[in-house]
Amino acid sequence: MLRDAALRVTRPRIAVLGAVSRHPHSDTDSVIRAVRAELPEVSHQTVYDSLNALTAAGLVRRIQPSGSVARYESRVGDNHHHIVCRSCGVIADVDCAVGEAPCLTAADDLGFAIDEAEVIYWGLCPECITLQHLQPQAGSK
Repeated sequence: MLRDAALRVTRPRIAVLGAVSRHPHSDTDSVIRAVRAELPEVSHQTVYDSLNALTAAGLVRRIQPSGSVARYESRVGDNHHHIVCRSCGVIADVDCAVGEAPCLTAADDLGFAIDEAEVIYWGLCPECITLQHLQPQAGSK
């Protein structure tokens, strides 16, 4: 994969790509922890540089829902979307709403050749819904 993307094959890049693949939607600190489990000597900067190189090469996708730090995933090459829990912050993939990229048609494209639409759905995940129903309601005894 790295060679196909014209990137040098290095142990840190392999470890970062593996960490992102095993832990989709991870933030940078989580990726660093996962990589250091494999390569204890790796620096923060090396992981940042690897994430940037992998993102620029299209091997990793960077997402950043409103109010969240940057997250990384290895699901690339399709125009999928994300759903975020307002309570716990868990992020999950959601397949394209309709058809192929860009999945949505702008009312006025203003002359742009649109090739991607980024949609983020917000709500409560099943676990948070369950917890919400288990908590006593205000004013009840």
